[in-house]
Amino acid sequence: MYHLDVYGTLVAATLVLLLGRKLVKSVPFLEKYTIPEPVAGGLLVAFSLLVIKQVFDWSLSFDLSLQEPMMLAFFATIGLNANLASLKAGGKALFIFVFVVVGLLLVQNTVGIALAKLLGLDPLMGLLAGSITLSGGHGTGAAWGKIFTDSYGFQSATEVAMACATFGLVLGGLIGGPVARFLIRNIPTPSTADDDKDVPTAFEKPQSGRMISSMVLIETLAMIAICLMAGSYIEELLASTAFALPKFVCVLFIGVILSNGLSLLGFYRVFDRAVSIMGNVSLSLFLAMALMSLKLWELASLAIPMLVILGVQACVMAAYAIFVTFRVMGKNYDAAILAAGHCGFGLGATPTAIANMQAVTDRFGPSHLAFLVVPMVGAFFIDIANALVIKLYLMLPVFPTLVG
Repeated sequence: MYHLDVYGTLVAATLVLLLGRKLVKSVPFLEKYTIPEPVAGGLLVAFSLLVIKQVFDWSLSFDLSLQEPMMLAFFATIGLNANLASLKAGGKALFIFVFVVVGLLLVQNTVGIALAKLLGLDPLMGLLAGSITLSGGHGTGAAWGKIFTDSYGFQSATEVAMACATFGLVLGGLIGGPVARFLIRNIPTPSTADDDKDVPTAFEKPQSGRMISSMVLIETLAMIAICLMAGSYIEELLASTAFALPKFVCVLFIGVILSNGLSLLGFYRVFDRAVSIMGNVSLSLFLAMALMSLKLWELASLAIPMLVILGVQACVMAAYAIFVTFRVMGKNYDAAILAAGHCGFGLGATPTAIANMQAVTDRFGPSHLAFLVVPMVGAFFIDIANALVIKLYLMLPVFPTLVG
């Protein structure tokens, strides 16, 4: 076995990101379904290391001491970018959609746990193949995977989480468009000529903001550091109580309080674009480290049962979007676009949801409501709601007790 120290691991992670960028731009399938660059590069490296181990019985280990700080920094940026004042713009539709999304979290976890028990698997596997990775994505999956390994003794939790999240990402991009097309076959669609009737959102027509300077990045870095420090402190305070939460959830909450508190006092307004850049860098490095260090040989016994659970989850997502999301949100064109977006982040990630909606609206006409509601729910509300739902499920008697 060869071991890379922290600097070697950081170099390897950056090379994985560059490899992933090249792969996504070179392979049409990866680009079409918006597979993230760290996922593409990281999985290729993980599969390569699997082959090397099987053929030459040689393995490579990494110093992952930077992995947790990168993960926490990402969730801090989610909280910092949560502008509660913008909730007014979403109106009633935003809050209704939040309840629809929470309903899916409950359905996904119930289906996942039931199938895991039916297949004779650890019920934690059902949660990993449920809302943790499907509605949560790679970042949330890796965060809970570490918790399941450290606190519940599920040794291959991170490997399972990454596999489930990647599979869901592909399926989320595959079913969103067909679901929307099925729903709008008998309802009127807007004319593309009406595209400029309302002010479009940044996701529809991104516009440049003020320039990012070194001082802005330092200010952003300072706020992220405050979130990590305060979140870690709160997590320790709550650890022995009934209100114990994962550290990344505490960090996210501190981000929300810090960002909106400073804005309310008129002291400082968070620069969203700088926070997003820092968050993307943190998430990319975190995912690269998590994926390139996967021990895929530990997944062999779980491969077929995992695919069975994920296949059922994809069918459940499509049915939920058609019979619940579409109907509850008004059974109109906007509801159909929201259903397509829900398929995207209900199985994959918010970027997949945006890609699904863009593909449909480019052909059938704009939906400003969908592009306002989905990003806010998919990028912020889903993480908080998901964490609370998972915490509630872990209290069920079917789950093992904490290790140690």
